[in-house]
Amino acid sequence: MFADTKAFSGFAVDDVRRAREFYEGKLGIRTSESNGIMTLHLAGEGGERPTIVYPKAGHAPAEYTILNFSVDDIDVAVDGLSSRGVSMERYDGFDQDERGVFRGGGPYIAWFKDPAGNVLSVLQQR
Repeated sequence: MFADTKAFSGFAVDDVRRAREFYEGKLGIRTSESNGIMTLHLAGEGGERPTIVYPKAGHAPAEYTILNFSVDDIDVAVDGLSSRGVSMERYDGFDQDERGVFRGGGPYIAWFKDPAGNVLSVLQQR
């Protein structure tokens, strides 16, 4: 039924203007806005992957990672984010280094939050 339809992802924030400032200004992602809904124009397999960001009254941040950004060098990515005022999150049970990078099993990964409190990550495949 939906095999040939174009699907897209979306998530909520409490303030679209603040979200746009973060995603565009701090992360460098191209954005657009229409009717109070922002679109993130993300790169993906086979082309662009639009992701909508919509306002939600009473927004509660996601308690899981909503977006993962694959990078070639996690240390460069984390240092770049930190220089833009983005703080890495620390989680109990994860042995994270001084930058906040977890280098246990699987990809190297570091988590951070958008202004609405949603969890994002940068990760480097090994």
